[in-house]
Amino acid sequence: MSAAIPTNPALVPGIGPAKAGSPPNGPGRANGPAPSGGPAFAEVLHKAAGSEPLHFSRHALERVQRRGIELDPSTLTRLNDGVGRAADKGSRDSVVLVDGTAFVVSVPNRTVVTAVGAQHMREHVFTNIDSAVIA
Repeated sequence: MSAAIPTNPALVPGIGPAKAGSPPNGPGRANGPAPSGGPAFAEVLHKAAGSEPLHFSRHALERVQRRGIELDPSTLTRLNDGVGRAADKGSRDSVVLVDGTAFVVSVPNRTVVTAVGAQHMREHVFTNIDSAVIA
């Protein structure tokens, strides 16, 4: 019975080191798609820049609509900035206050979990929150 001999990638054509005159990433790879198994460079760059958009859970959207909370561009910009500040401090679950409205946000997912307007604030207790941001 013979043991399998491991393949040396340097000896396999197209995988090993570049030859003189061939593109640095191997034949046909200079401008090809990103290798599978990981996120695309643009996606990683987008996240690193902190410009990942906010998402609203279905529950949050229902609360916003039912409670008559306005989500104008100014409010969304301030909410996004507040989530960014919470992320910079390493927060995981945060309450972001914007003009008397409390938004509970899962910071790593950039997802608004629920929203509570000023008129309903006294009735609520926020649990499992590690930070609060006034935006």
